[in-house]
Amino acid sequence: MSIATAVNGYLRHVAVERGLAANTVAAYRRDLGIYTAWLAGEPGDTDAAPPRPITDLRAVTRHHVSAFVQYLGLRPESPLTAASIARILSTVRGFHRFLLGESLVETDVSHDSKPPKIALRLPKAISIEQVAALLAATDGDDVQRLRDKALLELLYATGARVSEVVDLNVDDVRLDDFDSVRLTGKGDKQRIVPVGSFARAAVSDYLVRARPTLSTRGRSTPALFLGVRGQRVSRQNAWLIIRAAAERAGLTVPVSPHTLRHSFATHLLAGGADVRVVQELLGHSSVATTQIYTLVTADTLRDMYTLSHPRAR
Repeated sequence: MSIATAVNGYLRHVAVERGLAANTVAAYRRDLGIYTAWLAGEPGDTDAAPPRPITDLRAVTRHHVSAFVQYLGLRPESPLTAASIARILSTVRGFHRFLLGESLVETDVSHDSKPPKIALRLPKAISIEQVAALLAATDGDDVQRLRDKALLELLYATGARVSEVVDLNVDDVRLDDFDSVRLTGKGDKQRIVPVGSFARAAVSDYLVRARPTLSTRGRSTPALFLGVRGQRVSRQNAWLIIRAAAERAGLTVPVSPHTLRHSFATHLLAGGADVRVVQELLGHSSVATTQIYTLVTADTLRDMYTLSHPRAR
């Protein structure tokens, strides 16, 4: 079996049997494209390539995988960050596990490969007051402001990824019983997230007073959030909407759709929510992913203690 055929088999496996999202499968395809090009001896820096082109997966050894990881960090055209190297290596390891499981190779040569250490980066959240200013910047009675208000309120109320919110359809929101929303996350996993009164009111206003007007400007679509031409709002559109609101609010810190997700988690934990509840609301598969937010709240508590306690300094 050729390397290209094996790669296609693995991509079909993760798409069909594991049900991974199309964007994730596309990322896997890009990662494996880099790996197979390196095995074939295609990198511009010939010193970084294998001693000879590899066309048989059974000829790949653990030394090749280790050399590939080193190449990613040193390649002259564009060295990758530790996080990007770790992601690509994760894809490569999944590919080799698949090869072993399908009996296409006798050993998993990537099993002992270790990614470079990734520096801990805390999520960037904004304060409750900054969130309030951001949401207030969407006030207005025109159709775009009504839509923007509903979009931002729903993002902050649910902690959803922007892709999860822009993928919502009108049928996903029942105004007669709109106290929660069903979100479809990574790997098509669904979860139910409560929706607060502010977001409920904003979405209701948008559906009654704005969406009917926007829907007349384009082809019929079930999408909940519509652009000025009547099409589904894209992730890029949502980013521009939030950036414009941040500018009107006078916020000097960078604000993106993910900022609202980070702020949602940080504010919940600071308010006393259990980390496992926040894990469920965010749709994280592991509580370890969510626990990074506890570091943010611990820093806040430490700062408050230092400022407030008479013998803290």
